[in-house]
Amino acid sequence: MDRAEVLSKLADAAGIESFYWDMHGVRHETAPDTIRGLLKAFGIAAESDAEARASLETFWRAPWMRLLPPVLVGEGGEAIAIALRLPQEAARGDLPWTVVLEDGSRRNGVCRLEDLPHDDTGYFDGKEIFQLRLQLKPLPLGYHRFEAGDAVMRLIVAPKRCYLPAKLTSEKVWGLMLQLYSLKSESDWGVGDFSDLRLLIDHVAAAGGNAIGLNPLHTLFLDTPENASPYSPCSRLFRNPLYLDVTAIADFAECPTARQLAQSGIFRVACEKARLAELVDYPSVASLKLPVLELLYRSFAATHLALGDERASAFHAYVADKGHDLEGLCDFQVLAEELGTHDWPRWPQAFRERDEAALAALRQSHADRIGFFAYLQWQCELQFIQAAEEAKARGMAVGLYNDLAVSVDASSADHWTHQRHFASGARVGAPPDPFNEKGQDWGVVPLNPLHLPETGFSHFAALLRANMRHAGALRIDHVMGLTRLYLIPPGATATSGAYVRYPLTELLAVAALESQRNHCLIIGEDLGTVPAGFRERLAEANVLSSRVLYFERAQNGFKPPDSYPGLAAVSVSTHDLATLEGYWVGADLAAKDQLGLFKDDSEKSSALAARAEDKVQLLAALAEQGLLPQGLAASDAKSLAWTPQLTAAVHAYLGEAPSTLFMVQMDDLVSQVQQANLPGSVTEYPNWRRRLVKTLEELFSEPQLADAMAAIGKARVARNAHKA
Repeated sequence: MDRAEVLSKLADAAGIESFYWDMHGVRHETAPDTIRGLLKAFGIAAESDAEARASLETFWRAPWMRLLPPVLVGEGGEAIAIALRLPQEAARGDLPWTVVLEDGSRRNGVCRLEDLPHDDTGYFDGKEIFQLRLQLKPLPLGYHRFEAGDAVMRLIVAPKRCYLPAKLTSEKVWGLMLQLYSLKSESDWGVGDFSDLRLLIDHVAAAGGNAIGLNPLHTLFLDTPENASPYSPCSRLFRNPLYLDVTAIADFAECPTARQLAQSGIFRVACEKARLAELVDYPSVASLKLPVLELLYRSFAATHLALGDERASAFHAYVADKGHDLEGLCDFQVLAEELGTHDWPRWPQAFRERDEAALAALRQSHADRIGFFAYLQWQCELQFIQAAEEAKARGMAVGLYNDLAVSVDASSADHWTHQRHFASGARVGAPPDPFNEKGQDWGVVPLNPLHLPETGFSHFAALLRANMRHAGALRIDHVMGLTRLYLIPPGATATSGAYVRYPLTELLAVAALESQRNHCLIIGEDLGTVPAGFRERLAEANVLSSRVLYFERAQNGFKPPDSYPGLAAVSVSTHDLATLEGYWVGADLAAKDQLGLFKDDSEKSSALAARAEDKVQLLAALAEQGLLPQGLAASDAKSLAWTPQLTAAVHAYLGEAPSTLFMVQMDDLVSQVQQANLPGSVTEYPNWRRRLVKTLEELFSEPQLADAMAAIGKARVARNAHKA
């Protein structure tokens, strides 16, 4: 093989695709430098031709040199076939084996190697390696261990489909989706919190809603609270303590010092200023909440930890349950404080490389501070559970609906704690398209697809478990990442990336297992370029598709409601798109123009013309369904002002869809014009900061919001009755 062929075969073995088609139908070849850069990020030597040849040989050879693969996925209720690879001369005699089930019980057996089917042969160093097939009887669902000789393999037995609540198999329900930080109340400290969420749950449940969709609640960076994007988190395994209602923590009632501080004149003035601000001032919120939380932890330590009472036992149980992951987050947060930065690649080598002796000394010298950070996560867990239980008590079929970001910031605690799980140096993004000719670099580090099997998919399972626990649904952002991601090599621009394959079958099996165990349905955010057959594969596994009104088009306009798929979560918009009123008045286009996000005047003119036509088509779609308010026609689109009646008509339109779940944006119900996030901007637009204009108390003391939700509930009930 020549050098180009070697590199091409090595790329294919590592899952790096050799080309992709863009939205214009143009084929883009993957450059050799891109391949070498991604291989390096995956830990594969390929800088020289000799290294590339040696790495390719290792790819071919390594699987045949081990008796068992590192992990195998089987389906519940089905026999499991295990491949055994042995040299020809060793493929005889008896081989004892053991399955250690997740519960600790064991199933033992002995197979006669000569009697096993021989279904493949490898040839290395002049020797034949036989692949034999051992058939196991069906095993219970779970994470098991298979042992044979000195070899050990993780054995994952998963259900075929993800969890779907019983109510959703027979009814079409609706829910409300929102950015938690955007909620206002008469008692918040400048940002929406878990108590505000509980108040909202009561009102949505009373209107017949069955779900509350939330932005990712992932932990962000406490040392730089202004970095507010929930999609570039510090950890996807834990929650953001700025969402805590400090006054609802049990220790607040027990701590006179904290209450005195919170009731002081200076504090109340600062709190009122933060509460009344149009945008969340995250540094101010952090400066209000964190000092009081520190006082609460000191009170807890003196009152409960010192005595070893029931609350102390509950805290210790939480810490033990979260184990290495929580320890890693707390170590990280202490080091970020001590070293003045959370950019861990700049830390001293001992901490950068997680030297155990250095970390042990840190934990001993900073035990109290580490305890404080663990306390914050414990309180987040307790308040989230309270909200989840509130939703359950109010009869919500789904309840809280979490959002899992596609990955974490490159300087994150997750990346630092679990370095071997990530393709360090690479970033996730998107190739150039008509919306962004330079491509997109999302600044997050991908999981290493080659290490996922080697680690038994343990980190991926932990991510799902952490975000599904106590939630009724989990939205997986950019769910196409289960099968492929556009990755950018270290030091390269977004135009120099390539698509990389991920093990879909195995990842989907782990998702189904965690979904069923946690009674949590999965919604896949499958917007954008979707590989052929991928949506069908997700549907087979009971993963709901995401369908957004703005994108659901036929040749002659918007698709009619009846054309939407049944296994889907439908919505008018998302946090990355214009609100309904903002769409109508072109607020998103005006913002892009103001920030210079159009490449030229021609692109701007095309966008404005397309939006004008979209408005006509939207009114025509409403008219076709008999939902356009009386006296209006599609031709009125140019001069018509948006009204709550039109909002209600659009929601009635989508409410007619046969889709399992209809999610309504809070922003649309309260006539918010500006969207939560403007893609392509970072600090130029107030991303992830905009709050609702009114408090929840004000909104629910007026009839408009309650009436709007009641109308949506009635529309879904009518839809169920009509289609039954």
